[in-house]
Amino acid sequence: MTKLRVELAVPVHELVLIGGGEFSFGETREIDEYLLSKLHPERRKIAFLPTASGSAEYAGHIGKYFRELDPRVETINVPLYRGRDNRRLKILNMILGAGLIYIGGGVTNNLLENLRESAAEIALRDAASNDVIIAAIGAAASSFGTHARDMRAHAASLPALGWLAHTVVDAGFDPENDVTLRRLMSIPETRLGLGIPAGTALAIRSDGSTTVVGGGNIAAFRKA
Repeated sequence: MTKLRVELAVPVHELVLIGGGEFSFGETREIDEYLLSKLHPERRKIAFLPTASGSAEYAGHIGKYFRELDPRVETINVPLYRGRDNRRLKILNMILGAGLIYIGGGVTNNLLENLRESAAEIALRDAASNDVIIAAIGAAASSFGTHARDMRAHAASLPALGWLAHTVVDAGFDPENDVTLRRLMSIPETRLGLGIPAGTALAIRSDGSTTVVGGGNIAAFRKA
């Protein structure tokens, strides 16, 4: 798995896709410590997007957690909850001013409806190409491929953010039940399917090389 390479469709400094896990139970601690270790000494601000869950409390809880890991870190809530938020200058500046952007989990539909092809996503892409780390967990991590599972309709998919070329992602992957990933891989033009289990992350660097962080194994399926 150390030789896994992913084709990027947009420039990134480092994109970290986290399969899931409860930070309050320490299930993502190794991953979170990895993220903090990557922060620039003078840019120790985390911008947290609660878009997928719609929870205003999410940022407060994770911000407290990150402060316990590193008291120098400040976490700000980026209040992008609905479509009209994604073009507000205040929100765009919050995104562009961070050293780490962390996109919380929840429902893929919520995230994609309010972020995809918006001014806020353009700001995310600008940040990603300017040495800012982008991290996403759960449903948010699943949204960086070309398509993601529609969590409101059985066996359906949605056009996703498309940062990974010809690739689909299944976060929270269970090797005993790979139906979701196989369905996503049946979409035309898909070449690579990534299954990321909870407690595990795939860190993708600017050249497409990867590192696995955490205790699990990444599943990678390629079409012939």
